Amino acid sequence: MNYNYMHFTNDRCEFFPCHTVKDREKFNCLFCYCPLYPLKDRCGGNFVYTEDGTKDCSKCLIPHSEKAYEYIMSKINEVIELAKNK
Repeated sequence: MNYNYMHFTNDRCEFFPCHTVKDREKFNCLFCYCPLYPLKDRCGGNFVYTEDGTKDCSKCLIPHSEKAYEYIMSKINEVIELAKNK
């Protein structure tokens, strides 16, 4: 069974690839902007905080990996909880 909704590569994007990668054909553009950003230090990615407190994810490849869909879906409930109006 194909799961094409889990991965696509937009090699016509003017920013492609937006990160340095070894294999451009496996680069996943599905999560162009990572939905885990609001999890701060719980996202699991390779990030740093800049001097002014901004989260810099430029060295993180989690949302662009072959298993991006599975990983992000495993953490998406945490993002949903943050967005709830309690």
